[in-house]
Amino acid sequence: MQIDTEKLKAFYADAPDDISLDNIALDRMPCHVSIIMDGNGRWAKARGLDRSEGHKAGVASLRETVTASVRLGLDVLSVYAFSTENWRRSQYEVNMLMHLFATTLVKELPLFHEHNVQLKFLGDIEKLPIETYKVFKRGLDETADHTGMIFALAVNYGGRAEITRACRRIVQEVHSGKLNPEDIDEDTISAELYTGGLPDPDLLIRTSGEMRLSNYLLWQLAYSEFYVTDTYWPDFNKWDFLRAIRAYQTRNRRFGGVENR
Repeated sequence: MQIDTEKLKAFYADAPDDISLDNIALDRMPCHVSIIMDGNGRWAKARGLDRSEGHKAGVASLRETVTASVRLGLDVLSVYAFSTENWRRSQYEVNMLMHLFATTLVKELPLFHEHNVQLKFLGDIEKLPIETYKVFKRGLDETADHTGMIFALAVNYGGRAEITRACRRIVQEVHSGKLNPEDIDEDTISAELYTGGLPDPDLLIRTSGEMRLSNYLLWQLAYSEFYVTDTYWPDFNKWDFLRAIRAYQTRNRRFGGVENR
């Protein structure tokens, strides 16, 4: 995507001592950044607040990260919002999250229109509460013609479930005679994932210091660069995002090969 340097400089004005746009090579930006947004509950607990307040505070961080991604010219930003395992949480927290997803999306649609962002969902959103699903469908419909950055929100998503679903769809293609087993390759599988048509993430960011994937994008993250920060998600800001980009740009990505000298 084309970068509007004037808007980018304005967005990243008043840099802290350790990071600025001067540290970033704008011609070597990752194409796809994905984020495991973790630490909302612990952020709230540290402040003596209900977990719901942490989730609400995390919305501001997400808004700032979406804007930063647009300004930096990313093609795709994806975030892990609600896993297939998160249904095990208390009914109160699940209900609160479903309501928060719906109300937040309605409020943020003007931002998507302003920045020409196309919304995409990863996961089985048809199994969400009907009101949440209707709002998500509205977001998909209203941004379908947008040609800017793709923002992919993983809701009711699990990596193992995604791969299982892809296998079933491929088997159906074989049974119907549309696909020969000998023709199945990595591209065949990738095309049947929720991320079909999107590039694999170049960079995965995980907040709150946890060192695990949590059943997220198990296929797609095979050669992604990882960046883990102890910062809880509600405290993660545009400068933290820039630090992650800088770390990514110092990596030597060999994709299983060796460095040419």
